[in-house]
Parts: sequence; C-alpha cells; structure tokens
Amino acid sequence: MLDTLAVANYRSLRRLVVPLGRCTVVTGSNGSGKSSLYRSLRLLADMARNGAVSALAGEGGLASTMWAGPGRNRPLSLKLGFAGEEFGYAVDLGLPSEGNTAFGLDPEIKSEAVWAGPLLRPAALLAERAGPSVRLRDDDGRWRATAATVQPYDSMVGQLADPRDAPELLALRERMRSWRFYDHVRTDAAAPARQQRVGTRTMVMSHDGADLAAAWQTIAEIGDQGALRELVDAAFPGSRVEVAVHDGGRFELTLRQPGMLRALGAAELSDGTLRYLLWVAALLSPRPAGLTVLNEPESSLHPELLPALAALIARAAETSQVIVVTHAAVLLDALRARTGVALLALGKEDGETKIQGQGLLDEPAWHWPGRG
Repeated sequence: MLDTLAVANYRSLRRLVVPLGRCTVVTGSNGSGKSSLYRSLRLLADMARNGAVSALAGEGGLASTMWAGPGRNRPLSLKLGFAGEEFGYAVDLGLPSEGNTAFGLDPEIKSEAVWAGPLLRPAALLAERAGPSVRLRDDDGRWRATAATVQPYDSMVGQLADPRDAPELLALRERMRSWRFYDHVRTDAAAPARQQRVGTRTMVMSHDGADLAAAWQTIAEIGDQGALRELVDAAFPGSRVEVAVHDGGRFELTLRQPGMLRALGAAELSDGTLRYLLWVAALLSPRPAGLTVLNEPESSLHPELLPALAALIARAAETSQVIVVTHAAVLLDALRARTGVALLALGKEDGETKIQGQGLLDEPAWHWPGRG
C-alpha cells in the first residue's frame, strides 16, 4: 500500500506531499488541482511503461506543464514520487539537453531512485540513477554499476527490471503496472460497453469498458456472486443483471427489471445505469489491483445511486487501495460516514494547490533525491 504521494512543480502542484490511506477521497472546488493530482499519479504509472515522457510531450512539453508561479525552480525540474512500507520511488524530469534532435518537447529523466521502506535514506537506497548511469545495491550492501546505460527518455524501472540482476526493480515495476485508472468511462450511444463483443474470461475490465459483459460473467463464475447481486439490488431494487451469449460467442450485458416483460440490452440502458454497472465490474474484479484510481466516478449518476456507489467503493477498498477524486457532496457524505476513509480537501493559495488544514508539521516526511 502507498502511504505517501509527492509532487513538485507539476501545474499548480508546486510542492505537495499527500498522505494516503486504504481509501482516500480527494475533493475540492473546480480548478483546485484535483485533475493535476490525478494526472500526476498516471504519469508515475507511465514510468513503469516508459510512457511518461511521451505523455508529458503530449501535454505540450515540460515547459507547458511546469509550475509557473513565484519561486519557479531553475533549472526546470518536475518531480514525482511515492512511498510505502516496502518500497519508495522518485523521478526528476528536466529540460532536454541541446542536441541534433527534432523531439524538443520530450523532457529528459535526470535522476531516479528506488529505496526500501517509507523514507529515502542513504542506507535504504536500492537503485540510483544520475543521467544515463545506474547503480544497484547487491545483497551484501555493496554498489555495482550496470553495464548498460539508460536513454534519457527511458526509465530505469522500465528498462532494467530483471529477476536476476535487479529483482527489486522488477517487483516495483510490476506493482506500478498493476495500478488501474478509470477516468470518465464512456456511456454515450456509441460506447464500447453497449456493443456485443466476443467474450473471453476477463479478470480485469479494460479502461474503456469494452469487455464489460465478459468481465461481469467472469465475476459471476469465479468471483463474488453475492456481492454482484447485492450491489445491483442496492441500486435497482428487484433487478438482476444477466449476460446473454449470442451466435459466435458474442456477449451482451442485459438488465431485467421488475414488471418488464423482457430484459433491456446494454444499448437501451441509461447513461447512469450503464456507468454504475461499469463501476461494479471494475471494482469487483477477481484479481484486485494494488491501487485503483477513480476520477469523478459520480459523472452521469443520479444522486440516489451515490450511496450505493459509496458502498461499492468501500467494499473494493477491502482488497485494493482506492483513491477517488470527486466533488459530489452526496458521495462525499456517504464515504465520510464510513470508517477507514481519509478525506483530503484541496484548495489554492496564490495559485498553488494546498491540502486544506495541512501544515508543515502535518505532512508526511519526504526527501527528494539529488541529481548527482
């Protein structure tokens, strides 16, 4: 489980050290920095797939995403990191070095560090990068340089993870790759979840919900069937979800409601109904994620469905760490009433995102690695 998320110089997040619990709910007014916090988590996950540099380039390059207020750092430096009881990781991205390249929007990874435990200390370091050079700590505590150098656009976590030479990097990489992000799953008329699809066993629903029916059937066969029935009944009393299998093995999600002579197909469901069923399939996965992040899951849902959504989120937090970004008051109240839910309210002071009520003595301890 992650205990701390740290971000420096990303959009309005000039310096933010966030405590995380088993279920953390992030809220705040429009423009308070909620989306930036969500995107910073996605960037961290992208480091394990060597996708963070291209993601930042897609946002307009490092200069476009950097904090632009008073005290802007020189040289430009965007820092991301997290820590838990087992591992910590931090990365420092800067402007590209001048050279013969047309990829001027691609930032460079200037330094990276992986350490054991919740706090970066010299004795806890397991792997360290400065520019293209990486060194790893052996079991006997001695450092050794890797034979290969790492390109400035590649992460050492994505490139050097190896079960023999760097098992800690491999464990960290696989953990980061297991994180799941669901951001405004589509429910429009052409949404993939409304289409019939060939079904195969689906342990994890895709980010766009295209395999909703297959994911639902997988839970029904090998997952928590009781929770499926309970959560559907909590939102739509007396209703039940069935998966119809058509010619060619094509699956379709259907909803049978009291008083209706036939079940409604996914193409006939309202946006809110379909979105709720998508969240059920995502959060009841038979293969729980180490971390699941939901961005505004209340979108399109009727306020009467939000208590059922809160119950679903709380159930998911029993097997997976969950972060929810929301500004729905009804959902906040329903989650606040549950034990073990941490609420973080974001606000802005002079353009900088802050956690309301958090002083310097309240934030988790955090140290950034140097560039060497």
